[in-house]
Amino acid sequence: MSSERESMEFDVLIVGAGPAGLAAAIRLKQQAVAAGREVSVCVIEKGAEVGAHILSGAVMDPRALDELLPDWKALGAPLDTPVAEDKVLFLNATGARQVPHALLPDCLTNEGNYIVRLGGLVRWLGEQAEALGVEIYPGFAGAEVLHDAAGAVIGVATGDMGLTRDGQPGPAYQPGMALLAAYTLFAEGCRGHLGKQLEARHGLRDNSDPQTYGIGIKELWEVPEDVHQAGLVVHTTGWPLQADTYGGGFAYHLEGGLVAVGHVVGLDYANPHLSPFEEFQRFKTHPAIRCYLEGGKRLAYGARAIAAGGLQSLPRLVFPGGALIGDDAGFLNAARIKGSHGAIKSGMLAAEAAFAALAEGRRQDVLEAYPEAFRASWLHTELHATRNFKPYMKKGRWLGSLLFGLDQKLLRGKAPWTLHNRADHGTLKPAAECPRIDYPKPDGRLSFDRLSSVFLSNTNHEEEQPCHLRLGDPEAPIRINLARFDAPETRYCPAGVYEIVEGGEGAGPRLQINSQNCVHCKTCDIKDPTQNITWVTPQGGEGPIYQGM
Repeated sequence: MSSERESMEFDVLIVGAGPAGLAAAIRLKQQAVAAGREVSVCVIEKGAEVGAHILSGAVMDPRALDELLPDWKALGAPLDTPVAEDKVLFLNATGARQVPHALLPDCLTNEGNYIVRLGGLVRWLGEQAEALGVEIYPGFAGAEVLHDAAGAVIGVATGDMGLTRDGQPGPAYQPGMALLAAYTLFAEGCRGHLGKQLEARHGLRDNSDPQTYGIGIKELWEVPEDVHQAGLVVHTTGWPLQADTYGGGFAYHLEGGLVAVGHVVGLDYANPHLSPFEEFQRFKTHPAIRCYLEGGKRLAYGARAIAAGGLQSLPRLVFPGGALIGDDAGFLNAARIKGSHGAIKSGMLAAEAAFAALAEGRRQDVLEAYPEAFRASWLHTELHATRNFKPYMKKGRWLGSLLFGLDQKLLRGKAPWTLHNRADHGTLKPAAECPRIDYPKPDGRLSFDRLSSVFLSNTNHEEEQPCHLRLGDPEAPIRINLARFDAPETRYCPAGVYEIVEGGEGAGPRLQINSQNCVHCKTCDIKDPTQNITWVTPQGGEGPIYQGM
C-alpha cells in the first residue's frame, strides 16, 4: 500500500502540534524572517484539532515563552491567572498539615507563574505559527518513520484511512502520505509511538537510564463562587496512597469559577491491585479537597502519562535526519510539576540547530548543535538541580521528601552524586503477596465511574479499523498477567479499555480490548509487566477532544 502514497517535501517536518512542536515551528520561521530566507515548515497533529490531545495540570513557568514570543501579552496569549498563593499539604485519612512556606524548596514555589489551560495556549501557539507561514495539518497521524538506504530519517508516512479490522482496504480506503524533509523533529509527547521506535533503532538509550513515568488523571470543575479563589495552587502528598507509593494531588483555581483537580500516581508502584483512577476518585473526597468541589459541576475528564525520570533518563536527542523534542525526549521537570516551559525551550533549541544546518546546505545529518546548546542552557541547569527527585521519592514518602528537601535547601541541587532510575514495568509484585484495596462505589457527586468519565473526554474511534493496542503474545494477558498479577491492565487503564471476560462453553477467561474508549494516555504501553502491549496510532483525528483542559 505504501507504493500508492503521494509525497510532499519540506525543509523541516514536525510530528506533533504541542508546545514543543509549535515552538520549534515558530522559531524556525522567526529565524527565516530575520535572515531573509524561505524555510518551509510543516506540522502534523494526530488530534482532530490543534490542542485536542493536550492535557496538563497546568501551572506554567513563562520563561521559555518570554524568549519565544516576548510580546505574548500584547498578542493575547491565554495566560490569564497569575499564581496568587501556594499551599503544599500532607494528607492523612481525615486531615491535612500545611508545609510552612519557608521550608518549601524553590522548585515547589510558583511566584511569577500562571495557572493555564494548556490546550488553549497550544491553540493560540498554533495561530501564531500559522501567521508566520507554518503549514499545520490536524487529523494526520504520523504512523511510520521513513529512512533512506543509509539509515537516515527522511520523514514520516501518515496512517492509512479506511482500513478494516483485519487491516485490509475498506470501501472508504485512503492511503497515507509520505511527508519528506531535510530534518524531522519528533514532538509526540510522552511515550511517543515513533519516538519509542527511534530510540530502539538508533540506540538512543544506550547511555541513559530507563525513563520512569507517572499517570496523571484530571478533571475540570465549575465551582460555587464562595469557594473559588482565583490563583490558588494546592499540591498534596499522602492519602489516599500508601507511604511506599509515589504520587500526589493538585487543585488549581483558574479564572471564571473553574478549578482543575487531578492526581498523579508513579507507575513504579508495586501493588497490582492499585487503581490510579480509583485513587483519584478517593482523593476528591478528602475534606481538604472536597471543600473546593462540593456544589460544583464536573465539566471535563482526561488522563495522560507523564515522564518523570529527569536528566539521567533523557535519551540521546539526535540521530541522522532528526531529533526528539519536548516530552518525546522527556524534558518534564517532575520536581517542579512542570513541563511546558522545557518543551518550548527544547523546541527552540532544536529549531535553531536545524535552521543553521539548512543555511549551510546540509540535510539529514546529525544536528549535534542541538544537544550542545541544551547542555549550555538554563534548561539543563534546572534539570540537573532536580535530577535526584524521582530516585529519592522511591525511598518512600517521608524519607524521600526529607532527602530531597535537604538536597534542595542545603546543597542547592549540587549534590556530588546522581541517583539512577529503573523501568516501571518491572516493579509489580505478585498479586498474592499484596493486600487488596477496597475502593468505595462512586457517589455521582464527587466520585464517578470510568465510563461516565470517558464520556466527558469526547473520545471517539471508528470501530471498523485495526485495533491500535497490539498484543505481542495474545496468550500472555491470561497466562501471565491474570495468573500472576490479577490482570493489572484492568486497573491501571483510566478508560476501561481492558476487561477480563469469561469465554463461553468452558473456554475460560480472555482479555477484551475496548479500544474505542482509549484516551491515548500510553499507560498500558508503559506498565504492562511483560511489555506485551504496544500502543500505535489509530486513524488520524481520533481519540479525545479535550475542551478547556
